[in-house]
Amino acid sequence: MSDQKVVELNQVSQACKRCGLYHLCGPMGLDDGDMAKLDTVMKRRRSVQKGEHLYRLGEAFTSVFAVRSGSFKTYTLLDDGTDQVTGFQLAGDLLGLGAISGNKHTNAAKALETSSVCEIPFERIESLSGEIPGLQHHMMSLMSEELQHDQCKLVLLAKMPAEAKLATFLLNLSERLASRGYAACEFNLSMSRNDIANLMGMAVETISRLFSQFQEQGLLTANRKQITLLDRDGLRALTASCSVMDHNSHAS
Repeated sequence: MSDQKVVELNQVSQACKRCGLYHLCGPMGLDDGDMAKLDTVMKRRRSVQKGEHLYRLGEAFTSVFAVRSGSFKTYTLLDDGTDQVTGFQLAGDLLGLGAISGNKHTNAAKALETSSVCEIPFERIESLSGEIPGLQHHMMSLMSEELQHDQCKLVLLAKMPAEAKLATFLLNLSERLASRGYAACEFNLSMSRNDIANLMGMAVETISRLFSQFQEQGLLTANRKQITLLDRDGLRALTASCSVMDHNSHAS
């Protein structure tokens, strides 16, 4: 087995112990020299106010951004000029990877709340790839993961019942928060009901009705933006029954 050092790029932004996400990175397997090199690449904490853009659609790609705190939404513009939400990014996520191939951002990123990011100039990452084994390989891995996430979004937007769409969204959000060391069953939704509906191709009235329905069924409680998942197995059952129906429809 190769003794090549493996660098987790989403941990590069957390190299400094003062970073609020340091508990996520764990041992990076780098010596002091490599840590110093990475440290020179990063531009420290940058504050982004609620409603402010980190980057806009069509802007030249220069950097990858790591979310240290807060959250963002990414969106693109449809032919009629309206916004189409493409995803929500939380603390520990990377922004901007999708622009690497074309050197321009294919979406815009806007802060959903006061947030902070670390900026990692991409040209510096490229130059360091020759000095730190594993860095370029992991960059490719992260791009692959982003493609997988995009495929998951397509599944979410597929022709499935509205209940299954919202259950899938909430479970996915819960799992992402848990993987970052946060509470899996109790969290604030920084995104609006309108943005959630936009992402899933549903009316906002349907989203509001489903939250009320899930409360009545004992699946969750919703107090404004504060969400508590009471029965994740029940939510999983909604998505599982949808998968079964989809499989049966294809079989017939």
